[in-house]
Amino acid sequence: MSRQRSMEAILASEYVTIGELVRLTGTRYSTLKFYTEEGFLPFEQEEQGLTRRYLRKATVERIEYIKSLREDKKTIPEIREILGKGGDTE
Repeated sequence: MSRQRSMEAILASEYVTIGELVRLTGTRYSTLKFYTEEGFLPFEQEEQGLTRRYLRKATVERIEYIKSLREDKKTIPEIREILGKGGDTE
């Protein structure tokens, strides 16, 4: 396994991994994996089996938006609908 990048390197990077998103947002890995599988977090993946890469700024904003929806007691189906109807923070 490769060595973790410093927070400075992560913050300077356009793309991050899911593990780096955990560090940036304080969100559990399993939660971010679920959000990815639900289509809430767009990612790029060059080939099957390679690491998924997330746009750092947009994805952190999206995670914070989802967290605010959850704090407002929105359900996953409600969040799916909101995000599918222009709920982007971009």
